[in-house]
Amino acid sequence: MTLPIARDLAAVGIRVNTILPGLIDTPIYGEGEASEQFKERLAAGVLFPKRLGQASEFATLATELLRNSYMNAESIRIDAGIRMQPK
Repeated sequence: MTLPIARDLAAVGIRVNTILPGLIDTPIYGEGEASEQFKERLAAGVLFPKRLGQASEFATLATELLRNSYMNAESIRIDAGIRMQPK
């Protein structure tokens, strides 16, 4: 949907970009030993760096998308190369 929406809004000077996050370490995973073990299992499929992403890494990408006035109609993955397996 990013490209069609960007095309529609270009006429009024609005850019549209999409961030496709992978596994980002947030408070939703909880705290404590069980939480850390769960996050380690999640990170096993991450290529490099072999860990969950950090909120600051997501924020720097969002900031760059705002700062770069030529970037438009893009979908950018921020997932360290993970490919989730189907269940």
